[in-house]
Amino acid sequence: MQSSSRFPSFLLMVEPPKNPKMFPETNTKNNMPSKKAYTPHSDPNISSSSAASSVADDYAARNSSFSAYDPNRLSGEGSPMMMSPWNQNSPFTKSPWSNFSDNVPQNLPQNGLIGSLVREEGHIYSLAAKNDVLYTGSDSKNIRVWKNLQEFSAFKSNSGLVKAIIMSGDKIFTGHQDGKVRVWKVNPKNPSVHKRVGTMPTFFDIFKASIRPRNYVEVKRKRTALWIKHTDAISCLSMNEKTGLLYSASWDRTFKVWRVENNKCIESVKAHDDAVNSVVSSVDGIVYTGSADGTVKVWKREQNGKVVSHVLTQTLLSQESAVTALAVNDSGSVVYCGSSDGLVNFWEREKQLSHGGVLKGHKLAVLCLAAAGNLVFSGSADKTICVWRREGAVHTCLSVLSGHTGPVKCLVVEEDKESAAVDGGDKKWVVYSGSLDKSVKVWSVSEMVPDLHQMALMQHRDGNNFNWDSIPSAKY
Repeated sequence: MQSSSRFPSFLLMVEPPKNPKMFPETNTKNNMPSKKAYTPHSDPNISSSSAASSVADDYAARNSSFSAYDPNRLSGEGSPMMMSPWNQNSPFTKSPWSNFSDNVPQNLPQNGLIGSLVREEGHIYSLAAKNDVLYTGSDSKNIRVWKNLQEFSAFKSNSGLVKAIIMSGDKIFTGHQDGKVRVWKVNPKNPSVHKRVGTMPTFFDIFKASIRPRNYVEVKRKRTALWIKHTDAISCLSMNEKTGLLYSASWDRTFKVWRVENNKCIESVKAHDDAVNSVVSSVDGIVYTGSADGTVKVWKREQNGKVVSHVLTQTLLSQESAVTALAVNDSGSVVYCGSSDGLVNFWEREKQLSHGGVLKGHKLAVLCLAAAGNLVFSGSADKTICVWRREGAVHTCLSVLSGHTGPVKCLVVEEDKESAAVDGGDKKWVVYSGSLDKSVKVWSVSEMVPDLHQMALMQHRDGNNFNWDSIPSAKY
Protein backbone atom coordinates (compact mmCIF):
# COMPACT_ATOMS: atom_id res chain seq x y z
CA MET A 1 0.00 0.00 0.00
CA GLN A 2 1.34 3.42 -0.90
CA SER A 3 1.79 5.92 1.91
CA SER A 4 -0.91 8.54 2.40
CA SER A 5 1.52 11.35 1.63
CA ARG A 6 1.61 10.41 -2.05
CA PHE A 7 -2.08 10.51 -2.87
CA PRO A 8 -5.01 12.84 -2.15
CA SER A 9 -7.51 11.36 0.27
CA PHE A 10 -10.14 10.75 -2.40
CA LEU A 11 -7.74 8.47 -4.29
CA LEU A 12 -6.58 6.29 -1.42
CA MET A 13 -7.66 2.67 -1.77
CA VAL A 14 -7.81 1.36 1.79
CA GLU A 15 -8.24 -2.39 2.05
CA PRO A 16 -10.43 -3.72 4.85
CA PRO A 17 -9.01 -6.09 7.48
CA LYS A 18 -8.19 -9.52 6.13
CA ASN A 19 -10.00 -12.60 7.40
CA PRO A 20 -8.94 -16.18 6.77
CA LYS A 21 -12.50 -17.19 5.81
CA MET A 22 -14.36 -14.37 4.09
CA PHE A 23 -14.80 -10.64 4.18
CA PRO A 24 -17.12 -8.08 2.60
CA GLU A 25 -15.50 -5.03 1.07
CA THR A 26 -17.78 -2.03 0.76
CA ASN A 27 -17.29 1.60 0.08
CA THR A 28 -20.34 3.37 1.45
CA LYS A 29 -18.48 6.63 1.53
CA ASN A 30 -18.14 6.52 -2.23
CA ASN A 31 -21.78 5.47 -2.69
CA MET A 32 -20.81 2.26 -4.46
CA PRO A 33 -23.01 -0.83 -4.39
CA SER A 34 -22.26 -3.21 -1.58
CA LYS A 35 -20.65 -6.39 -2.84
CA LYS A 36 -18.98 -9.32 -1.12
CA ALA A 37 -15.68 -10.95 -1.81
CA TYR A 38 -14.65 -14.28 -0.41
CA THR A 39 -11.10 -15.41 0.22
CA PRO A 40 -10.42 -18.95 1.37
CA HIS A 41 -6.96 -17.92 2.62
CA SER A 42 -5.38 -14.79 3.98
CA ASP A 43 -3.79 -12.38 1.55
CA PRO A 44 -0.15 -13.40 0.98
CA ASN A 45 2.61 -10.90 1.70
CA ILE A 46 5.08 -10.85 -1.15
CA SER A 47 8.19 -8.73 -0.68
CA SER A 48 8.90 -6.21 -3.39
CA SER A 49 12.22 -7.88 -4.08
CA SER A 50 10.68 -11.28 -4.75
CA ALA A 51 7.95 -9.74 -6.90
CA ALA A 52 10.47 -7.78 -8.91
CA SER A 53 12.49 -10.95 -9.33
CA SER A 54 9.43 -12.74 -10.71
CA VAL A 55 8.85 -10.01 -13.27
CA ALA A 56 12.52 -9.92 -14.18
CA ASP A 57 12.48 -13.69 -14.73
CA ASP A 58 9.47 -13.25 -17.03
CA TYR A 59 10.84 -10.39 -19.11
CA ALA A 60 14.54 -9.79 -18.58
CA ALA A 61 15.55 -12.62 -20.90
CA ARG A 62 13.20 -11.20 -23.51
CA ASN A 63 14.82 -7.75 -23.73
CA SER A 64 16.54 -7.36 -27.05
CA SER A 65 19.81 -5.66 -27.91
CA PHE A 66 18.00 -4.24 -30.94
CA SER A 67 18.88 -0.55 -30.97
CA ALA A 68 17.19 1.22 -33.86
CA TYR A 69 16.08 3.98 -31.52
CA ASP A 70 15.23 7.46 -32.73
CA PRO A 71 16.20 9.96 -30.02
CA ASN A 72 13.90 12.56 -31.58
CA ARG A 73 10.80 10.37 -31.30
CA LEU A 74 9.96 11.49 -27.76
CA SER A 75 9.94 15.04 -26.56
CA GLY A 76 10.38 15.69 -22.86
CA GLU A 77 13.16 14.59 -20.60
CA GLY A 78 12.56 10.83 -20.28
CA SER A 79 14.77 8.97 -22.74
CA PRO A 80 14.07 5.22 -22.64
CA MET A 81 17.71 4.53 -23.53
CA MET A 82 18.83 6.14 -20.27
CA MET A 83 16.43 4.17 -18.09
CA SER A 84 16.83 0.69 -16.64
CA PRO A 85 13.66 -1.32 -17.36
CA TRP A 86 13.19 -2.29 -13.72
CA ASN A 87 15.09 0.15 -11.51
CA GLN A 88 14.72 3.60 -13.01
CA ASN A 89 13.51 6.48 -10.88
CA SER A 90 10.15 8.12 -11.35
CA PRO A 91 9.83 10.49 -14.32
CA PHE A 92 8.55 13.01 -11.75
CA THR A 93 11.17 14.97 -9.84
CA LYS A 94 8.62 15.44 -7.06
CA SER A 95 5.61 13.46 -5.98
CA PRO A 96 2.69 14.89 -7.99
CA TRP A 97 0.23 14.36 -5.15
CA SER A 98 2.15 15.69 -2.18
CA ASN A 99 0.64 19.18 -2.27
CA PHE A 100 -2.99 18.10 -2.11
CA SER A 101 -4.83 18.81 1.14
CA ASP A 102 -7.43 16.54 2.69
CA ASN A 103 -10.08 19.20 2.13
CA VAL A 104 -11.64 17.56 -0.96
CA PRO A 105 -15.39 17.68 -1.67
CA GLN A 106 -16.91 14.38 -0.58
CA ASN A 107 -19.87 14.37 -3.00
CA LEU A 108 -17.74 13.86 -6.10
CA PRO A 109 -17.74 10.50 -7.95
CA GLN A 110 -14.81 8.42 -6.76
CA ASN A 111 -12.93 5.29 -7.76
CA GLY A 112 -12.36 2.54 -5.25
CA LEU A 113 -11.75 -1.07 -4.34
CA ILE A 114 -14.70 -3.46 -4.36
CA GLY A 115 -12.97 -6.66 -3.29
CA SER A 116 -10.02 -9.04 -3.47
CA LEU A 117 -9.92 -12.59 -4.80
CA VAL A 118 -7.11 -14.65 -3.30
CA ARG A 119 -5.97 -18.22 -3.82
CA GLU A 120 -2.47 -18.97 -2.59
CA GLU A 121 -1.49 -21.12 -5.51
CA GLY A 122 0.55 -18.93 -7.83
CA HIS A 123 1.09 -15.58 -9.49
CA ILE A 124 -1.81 -14.35 -11.65
CA TYR A 125 -0.73 -14.18 -15.30
CA SER A 126 -4.00 -13.92 -17.23
CA LEU A 127 -7.62 -12.79 -16.89
CA ALA A 128 -10.79 -12.90 -18.97
CA ALA A 129 -14.26 -11.59 -18.07
CA LYS A 130 -17.67 -11.75 -19.67
CA ASN A 131 -21.13 -11.18 -18.20
CA ASP A 132 -19.86 -11.03 -14.60
CA VAL A 133 -17.94 -14.30 -15.00
CA LEU A 134 -14.19 -14.04 -14.41
CA TYR A 135 -11.52 -16.56 -15.42
CA THR A 136 -8.08 -16.42 -13.80
CA GLY A 137 -4.94 -18.19 -15.00
CA SER A 138 -1.82 -18.61 -12.91
CA ASP A 139 1.43 -20.57 -12.76
CA SER A 140 -0.46 -23.41 -11.10
CA LYS A 141 -2.30 -25.94 -13.23
CA ASN A 142 -5.71 -24.54 -12.32
CA ILE A 143 -7.93 -22.11 -14.19
CA ARG A 144 -10.41 -20.68 -11.70
CA VAL A 145 -13.89 -19.33 -12.41
CA TRP A 146 -15.47 -16.57 -10.29
CA LYS A 147 -19.04 -15.24 -10.18
CA ASN A 148 -20.11 -12.21 -8.15
CA LEU A 149 -16.66 -12.18 -6.51
CA GLN A 150 -17.12 -15.75 -5.26
CA GLU A 151 -15.20 -18.79 -6.45
CA PHE A 152 -17.60 -20.72 -8.68
CA SER A 153 -15.53 -23.57 -10.12
CA ALA A 154 -12.13 -24.57 -11.45
CA PHE A 155 -10.64 -26.80 -14.11
CA LYS A 156 -7.15 -28.12 -14.58
CA SER A 157 -4.74 -27.97 -17.49
CA ASN A 158 -1.82 -30.36 -17.30
CA SER A 159 0.35 -27.94 -19.24
CA GLY A 160 0.90 -25.73 -16.20
CA LEU A 161 1.42 -21.98 -16.55
CA VAL A 162 -1.55 -20.23 -18.20
CA LYS A 163 -0.17 -17.18 -20.01
CA ALA A 164 -3.35 -16.00 -21.77
CA ILE A 165 -7.14 -16.48 -21.62
CA ILE A 166 -9.79 -15.28 -24.06
CA MET A 167 -13.50 -16.02 -24.44
CA SER A 168 -15.45 -16.17 -27.68
CA GLY A 169 -19.02 -17.39 -27.96
CA ASP A 170 -19.36 -20.54 -25.89
CA LYS A 171 -15.63 -21.32 -26.00
CA ILE A 172 -12.71 -20.43 -23.75
CA PHE A 173 -9.21 -20.36 -25.27
CA THR A 174 -6.09 -20.61 -23.10
CA GLY A 175 -2.48 -20.06 -24.19
CA HIS A 176 0.26 -21.93 -22.37
CA GLN A 177 3.95 -22.09 -21.62
CA ASP A 178 4.28 -25.19 -23.81
CA GLY A 179 3.32 -23.24 -26.95
CA LYS A 180 -0.14 -24.77 -27.36
CA VAL A 181 -3.63 -23.28 -27.30
CA ARG A 182 -6.32 -25.28 -25.51
CA VAL A 183 -10.04 -24.95 -26.17
CA TRP A 184 -12.69 -25.42 -23.47
CA LYS A 185 -16.48 -25.46 -23.33
CA VAL A 186 -18.92 -25.06 -20.47
CA ASN A 187 -21.25 -28.00 -19.88
CA PRO A 188 -24.75 -26.65 -20.76
CA LYS A 189 -26.35 -28.82 -18.08
CA ASN A 190 -23.84 -27.91 -15.37
CA PRO A 191 -22.15 -24.49 -15.80
CA SER A 192 -19.55 -25.33 -13.17
CA VAL A 193 -18.12 -28.11 -15.35
CA HIS A 194 -15.64 -27.24 -18.12
CA LYS A 195 -14.53 -29.76 -20.70
CA ARG A 196 -11.52 -29.55 -22.97
CA VAL A 197 -12.76 -29.86 -26.55
CA GLY A 198 -9.59 -29.22 -28.47
CA THR A 199 -5.88 -28.46 -28.63
CA MET A 200 -4.27 -26.24 -31.26
CA PRO A 201 -2.52 -27.68 -33.12
CA THR A 202 -4.05 -31.14 -32.79
CA PHE A 203 -1.93 -34.24 -32.54
CA PHE A 204 -3.25 -35.39 -35.94
CA ASP A 205 -2.34 -32.05 -37.58
CA ILE A 206 1.19 -32.28 -36.18
CA PHE A 207 1.55 -35.87 -37.42
CA LYS A 208 0.17 -35.02 -40.84
CA ALA A 209 2.38 -31.95 -41.25
CA SER A 210 5.50 -33.78 -40.09
CA ILE A 211 5.40 -36.09 -43.11
CA ARG A 212 6.17 -33.28 -45.56
CA PRO A 213 9.64 -31.66 -45.36
CA ARG A 214 8.27 -28.36 -46.71
CA ASN A 215 6.30 -27.87 -43.46
CA TYR A 216 9.52 -27.42 -41.50
CA VAL A 217 10.94 -23.94 -41.04
CA GLU A 218 14.15 -22.74 -39.43
CA VAL A 219 13.48 -21.42 -35.93
CA LYS A 220 17.03 -21.17 -34.66
CA ARG A 221 20.44 -21.75 -36.13
CA LYS A 222 20.60 -25.35 -37.36
CA ARG A 223 17.21 -26.09 -35.81
CA THR A 224 13.91 -26.57 -37.61
CA ALA A 225 10.32 -27.06 -36.45
CA LEU A 226 6.84 -27.40 -37.89
CA TRP A 227 5.39 -24.01 -38.84
CA ILE A 228 1.96 -24.85 -37.33
CA LYS A 229 3.31 -25.13 -33.77
CA HIS A 230 4.82 -22.49 -31.50
CA THR A 231 8.27 -23.45 -30.25
CA ASP A 232 8.16 -21.23 -27.16
CA ALA A 233 5.64 -19.86 -24.67
CA ILE A 234 2.45 -18.21 -25.89
CA SER A 235 2.41 -14.68 -24.50
CA CYS A 236 -0.95 -13.35 -25.73
CA LEU A 237 -4.20 -14.22 -27.54
CA SER A 238 -6.57 -12.00 -29.50
CA MET A 239 -9.83 -12.79 -31.32
CA ASN A 240 -11.40 -11.24 -34.40
CA GLU A 241 -15.07 -12.14 -33.97
CA LYS A 242 -16.01 -10.95 -37.46
CA THR A 243 -13.60 -13.24 -39.31
CA GLY A 244 -13.58 -16.06 -36.74
CA LEU A 245 -9.80 -15.89 -36.52
CA LEU A 246 -7.74 -16.34 -33.36
CA TYR A 247 -4.27 -14.79 -33.11
CA SER A 248 -1.56 -16.18 -30.84
CA ALA A 249 1.70 -14.36 -30.12
CA SER A 250 4.76 -16.18 -28.83
CA TRP A 251 8.26 -15.76 -27.52
CA ASP A 252 9.35 -17.72 -30.62
CA ARG A 253 9.15 -14.36 -32.50
CA THR A 254 6.06 -15.31 -34.51
CA PHE A 255 2.32 -14.84 -34.40
CA LYS A 256 0.02 -17.53 -35.74
CA VAL A 257 -3.49 -17.34 -37.17
CA TRP A 258 -6.08 -20.00 -36.31
CA ARG A 259 -9.52 -20.67 -37.78
CA VAL A 260 -11.54 -21.47 -34.67
CA GLU A 261 -14.31 -23.38 -36.43
CA ASN A 262 -11.93 -26.28 -37.08
CA ASN A 263 -8.93 -25.42 -34.84
CA LYS A 264 -6.61 -25.21 -37.87
CA CYS A 265 -3.49 -23.06 -38.09
CA ILE A 266 -3.79 -21.24 -41.42
CA GLU A 267 -0.79 -18.91 -41.22
CA SER A 268 2.44 -18.31 -39.30
CA VAL A 269 4.14 -14.91 -39.52
CA LYS A 270 7.79 -14.33 -38.58
CA ALA A 271 6.97 -10.95 -37.12
CA HIS A 272 9.90 -9.72 -35.02
CA ASP A 273 13.58 -10.13 -34.15
CA ASP A 274 12.79 -11.03 -30.54
CA ALA A 275 9.94 -12.33 -28.40
CA VAL A 276 6.45 -11.13 -29.34
CA ASN A 277 4.89 -9.95 -26.07
CA SER A 278 1.50 -8.76 -27.36
CA VAL A 279 -0.89 -9.13 -30.28
CA VAL A 280 -4.16 -7.23 -30.76
CA SER A 281 -6.72 -7.61 -33.54
CA SER A 282 -8.72 -4.44 -34.11
CA VAL A 283 -12.35 -4.16 -35.24
CA ASP A 284 -11.19 -2.96 -38.66
CA GLY A 285 -9.21 -6.17 -39.20
CA ILE A 286 -5.82 -4.56 -38.57
CA VAL A 287 -3.44 -6.58 -36.36
CA TYR A 288 -0.84 -4.98 -34.07
CA THR A 289 2.16 -6.76 -32.58
CA GLY A 290 4.62 -5.54 -29.93
CA SER A 291 7.96 -7.15 -29.20
CA ALA A 292 10.97 -7.25 -26.92
CA ASP A 293 12.92 -5.95 -29.92
CA GLY A 294 11.36 -2.53 -29.17
CA THR A 295 9.05 -2.34 -32.17
CA VAL A 296 5.29 -2.10 -32.74
CA LYS A 297 4.19 -3.37 -36.14
CA VAL A 298 0.94 -3.05 -38.09
CA TRP A 299 -0.33 -5.95 -40.21
CA LYS A 300 -3.16 -6.11 -42.74
CA ARG A 301 -4.80 -9.26 -44.11
CA GLU A 302 -4.60 -9.15 -47.89
CA GLN A 303 -5.42 -11.54 -50.73
CA ASN A 304 -2.82 -12.22 -53.39
CA GLY A 305 -4.37 -14.56 -55.94
CA LYS A 306 -5.66 -17.55 -54.00
CA VAL A 307 -3.41 -16.86 -51.02
CA VAL A 308 -4.62 -14.74 -48.09
CA SER A 309 -1.87 -13.57 -45.75
CA HIS A 310 -0.93 -10.82 -43.31
CA VAL A 311 1.30 -8.14 -44.79
CA LEU A 312 3.39 -5.64 -42.82
CA THR A 313 2.09 -2.13 -43.58
CA GLN A 314 3.76 0.08 -40.97
CA THR A 315 6.22 0.09 -38.07
CA LEU A 316 4.87 2.49 -35.45
CA LEU A 317 7.74 2.39 -32.99
CA SER A 318 11.39 1.42 -32.92
CA GLN A 319 13.15 1.91 -29.59
CA GLU A 320 15.62 0.36 -27.17
CA SER A 321 13.10 -0.56 -24.48
CA ALA A 322 11.03 -3.73 -24.84
CA VAL A 323 7.38 -3.37 -25.82
CA THR A 324 5.40 -5.23 -23.15
CA ALA A 325 1.70 -4.46 -23.79
CA LEU A 326 -0.71 -3.23 -26.47
CA ALA A 327 -4.34 -2.10 -26.44
CA VAL A 328 -6.74 -0.63 -29.01
CA ASN A 329 -9.89 1.33 -28.19
CA ASP A 330 -13.33 0.04 -29.22
CA SER A 331 -13.49 1.99 -32.48
CA GLY A 332 -9.92 1.12 -33.48
CA SER A 333 -9.02 4.81 -33.71
CA VAL A 334 -6.36 4.87 -30.96
CA VAL A 335 -3.54 2.37 -30.33
CA TYR A 336 -1.68 2.23 -26.99
CA CYS A 337 1.74 0.72 -26.34
CA GLY A 338 3.31 0.11 -22.92
CA SER A 339 6.99 -0.60 -22.55
CA SER A 340 9.65 -1.52 -20.04
CA ASP A 341 10.71 2.11 -19.53
CA GLY A 342 7.38 2.88 -17.81
CA LEU A 343 5.96 4.92 -20.71
CA VAL A 344 2.72 4.54 -22.68
CA ASN A 345 2.91 5.76 -26.28
CA PHE A 346 -0.25 6.20 -28.31
CA TRP A 347 -1.16 6.68 -31.97
CA GLU A 348 -4.33 8.16 -33.49
CA ARG A 349 -5.90 7.09 -36.73
CA GLU A 350 -7.40 9.59 -39.12
CA LYS A 351 -6.38 8.68 -42.64
CA GLN A 352 -3.37 6.88 -41.22
CA LEU A 353 -1.83 6.24 -37.80
CA SER A 354 0.22 9.10 -36.40
CA HIS A 355 1.99 9.41 -33.06
CA GLY A 356 -0.24 11.24 -30.58
CA GLY A 357 1.94 11.50 -27.48
CA VAL A 358 3.28 9.79 -24.37
CA LEU A 359 1.59 9.08 -21.02
CA LYS A 360 3.94 9.27 -18.05
CA GLY A 361 2.50 7.81 -14.89
CA HIS A 362 4.62 4.88 -13.76
CA LYS A 363 7.94 4.43 -12.02
CA LEU A 364 8.64 0.99 -13.50
CA ALA A 365 7.70 -1.10 -16.53
CA VAL A 366 4.14 -1.06 -17.89
CA LEU A 367 3.11 -4.73 -17.96
CA CYS A 368 -0.52 -4.53 -19.15
CA LEU A 369 -3.01 -2.19 -20.81
CA ALA A 370 -6.79 -2.12 -21.29
CA ALA A 371 -9.06 0.35 -23.08
CA ALA A 372 -12.79 0.80 -22.36
CA GLY A 373 -15.03 3.67 -23.40
CA ASN A 374 -13.05 6.88 -23.00
CA LEU A 375 -10.75 5.32 -20.40
CA VAL A 376 -7.36 3.65 -20.61
CA PHE A 377 -5.87 1.57 -17.80
CA SER A 378 -2.16 0.87 -17.40
CA GLY A 379 -0.82 -1.69 -14.92
CA SER A 380 2.80 -1.63 -13.87
CA ALA A 381 5.64 -3.35 -12.07
CA ASP A 382 5.41 -0.43 -9.61
CA LYS A 383 2.26 -2.19 -8.22
CA THR A 384 -0.19 0.53 -9.32
CA ILE A 385 -2.82 1.05 -12.02
CA CYS A 386 -3.17 4.46 -13.66
CA VAL A 387 -6.62 5.44 -14.95
CA TRP A 388 -6.49 7.81 -17.93
CA ARG A 389 -9.41 9.59 -19.60
CA ARG A 390 -9.18 10.52 -23.27
CA GLU A 391 -10.86 13.70 -24.50
CA GLY A 392 -9.96 14.19 -28.14
CA ALA A 393 -6.19 13.91 -28.36
CA VAL A 394 -5.63 14.79 -24.70
CA HIS A 395 -5.27 12.17 -21.97
CA THR A 396 -5.52 13.12 -18.30
CA CYS A 397 -4.89 10.97 -15.24
CA LEU A 398 -8.09 10.47 -13.22
CA SER A 399 -6.66 8.37 -10.41
CA VAL A 400 -4.05 5.87 -9.34
CA LEU A 401 -5.38 2.55 -8.03
CA SER A 402 -3.09 1.34 -5.29
CA GLY A 403 -3.34 -1.79 -3.18
CA HIS A 404 -1.41 -4.63 -4.80
CA THR A 405 1.76 -5.77 -3.06
CA GLY A 406 3.29 -7.08 -6.28
CA PRO A 407 3.58 -6.06 -9.95
CA VAL A 408 0.27 -5.76 -11.83
CA LYS A 409 0.53 -8.35 -14.61
CA CYS A 410 -2.90 -8.34 -16.31
CA LEU A 411 -6.06 -6.25 -16.62
CA VAL A 412 -9.58 -6.80 -17.90
CA VAL A 413 -12.49 -4.33 -17.90
CA GLU A 414 -16.26 -4.81 -18.02
CA GLU A 415 -19.05 -2.23 -18.10
CA ASP A 416 -20.93 -1.92 -14.80
CA LYS A 417 -24.47 -1.98 -16.22
CA GLU A 418 -26.18 -1.90 -12.83
CA SER A 419 -24.57 1.35 -11.73
CA ALA A 420 -25.61 3.18 -14.92
CA ALA A 421 -29.27 2.77 -14.01
CA VAL A 422 -28.71 3.70 -10.36
CA ASP A 423 -26.41 6.68 -10.89
CA GLY A 424 -28.40 8.42 -13.62
CA GLY A 425 -26.15 7.68 -16.57
CA ASP A 426 -22.76 7.99 -14.88
CA LYS A 427 -20.83 5.34 -16.80
CA LYS A 428 -18.88 3.03 -14.52
CA TRP A 429 -16.55 0.15 -15.18
CA VAL A 430 -15.56 -2.92 -13.20
CA VAL A 431 -11.79 -3.39 -13.48
CA TYR A 432 -10.09 -6.67 -12.60
CA SER A 433 -6.35 -6.56 -11.96
CA GLY A 434 -4.19 -9.67 -11.61
CA SER A 435 -0.86 -9.44 -9.83
CA LEU A 436 2.26 -11.37 -8.98
CA ASP A 437 1.13 -11.01 -5.34
CA LYS A 438 -1.17 -13.99 -6.15
CA SER A 439 -4.35 -11.92 -5.93
CA VAL A 440 -6.97 -10.36 -8.18
CA LYS A 441 -8.41 -7.04 -7.09
CA VAL A 442 -11.75 -5.68 -8.29
CA TRP A 443 -12.26 -1.93 -8.69
CA SER A 444 -15.17 0.35 -9.49
CA VAL A 445 -14.11 3.16 -11.83
CA SER A 446 -16.25 6.09 -13.01
CA GLU A 447 -15.68 8.16 -16.14
CA MET A 448 -17.08 11.18 -14.28
CA VAL A 449 -14.31 11.37 -11.67
CA PRO A 450 -12.60 14.79 -11.82
CA ASP A 451 -9.11 14.45 -13.18
CA LEU A 452 -6.01 15.39 -11.21
CA HIS A 453 -5.54 18.57 -13.25
CA GLN A 454 -8.96 19.79 -12.11
CA MET A 455 -8.18 18.91 -8.51
CA ALA A 456 -4.93 20.84 -8.76
CA LEU A 457 -6.83 23.82 -10.15
CA MET A 458 -9.19 23.70 -7.17
CA GLN A 459 -6.21 23.68 -4.83
CA HIS A 460 -4.64 26.59 -6.71
CA ARG A 461 -7.90 28.55 -6.54
CA ASP A 462 -8.03 27.96 -2.79
CA GLY A 463 -4.61 29.53 -2.36
CA ASN A 464 -2.48 26.39 -2.08
CA ASN A 465 0.74 26.22 -4.04
CA PHE A 466 0.95 23.47 -6.62
CA ASN A 467 3.81 22.40 -8.86
CA TRP A 468 2.19 22.03 -12.28
CA ASP A 469 5.36 20.46 -13.68
CA SER A 470 4.71 17.41 -11.53
CA ILE A 471 1.32 16.65 -13.11
CA PRO A 472 1.47 13.60 -15.43
CA SER A 473 1.68 15.21 -18.86
CA ALA A 474 -1.29 14.51 -21.12
CA LYS A 475 0.68 14.89 -24.33
CA TYR A 476 4.24 15.60 -25.44
